[in-house]
Amino acid sequence: MTAQTAQTAYDKAKADGRAALVGYLPAGFPTREGAVDALKAMVDAGCDVIEIGLPYTDPMMDGPVIQDAVHQALVGGVRVADVFRTVEAVAATGVPTLVMTYWNPVDHYGVDAFARDLASAGGAGLITPDLTPEEGGDWLAASEAHGLDRVFLVALSSTDERIATITRECRGFVYAASLMGVTGARSAVDTGAPRLVERTRAVIEASGTPLPVGLGLGVGTGAQAAEVAGFADGVIVGSAFVRRLLDAPDLASGVAGIRALTEELAAGVRQGR
Repeated sequence: MTAQTAQTAYDKAKADGRAALVGYLPAGFPTREGAVDALKAMVDAGCDVIEIGLPYTDPMMDGPVIQDAVHQALVGGVRVADVFRTVEAVAATGVPTLVMTYWNPVDHYGVDAFARDLASAGGAGLITPDLTPEEGGDWLAASEAHGLDRVFLVALSSTDERIATITRECRGFVYAASLMGVTGARSAVDTGAPRLVERTRAVIEASGTPLPVGLGLGVGTGAQAAEVAGFADGVIVGSAFVRRLLDAPDLASGVAGIRALTEELAAGVRQGR
């Protein structure tokens, strides 16, 4: 299966005069099949790119909402093979599908083997929040060999020099983490976010290699999506989607909630430009 790259989706959104909407859910939550149903609803309702979380026992950067979801997935017995099956089902829709994962499970699986199996499933690439380019030599090589996106994170604390080092190795897009600390929906967009995107864009433009900037951590409403879409290339939403499933009395209600939230966010990214 040949995957679309994330940048393809960003470029299409830009051509439509809007930001891209990127949605996240962990594999295996609330069940293996339920995750696929929810993710497909996100695609149907307007997500341009999908991030599938690989459940991990020590989710140090995740807030309590995602930690609860990951815990449920692990208790339910989800394995890496289930992540690949989830990727395959979602990528079959034609939407670029990436895996967001801490590095330890990939290292344990075998970096080249993970890249091979992800590509075979139709996955577009990896988002690796706790891996730096300097420590990612094996992944840089494997992603080149298997044609996969590699998405590293820049943060409010990143210097311009650090941003240059990180974005030089990114493929697909760069993930701008606008909040210090753990993930989770916030009542307002962090005031440092526009400046982070501006600085990251300036570094990318100086390099001469186009790369979209997606902003993540904290967006949960259509109004916030519109605000972020006014200055970023992509709006990344995770905890708000997870919360719809956690709060739902049953899977059908949860998927309906996911669909409604996606529609609200999709409308928001169109208002922001």
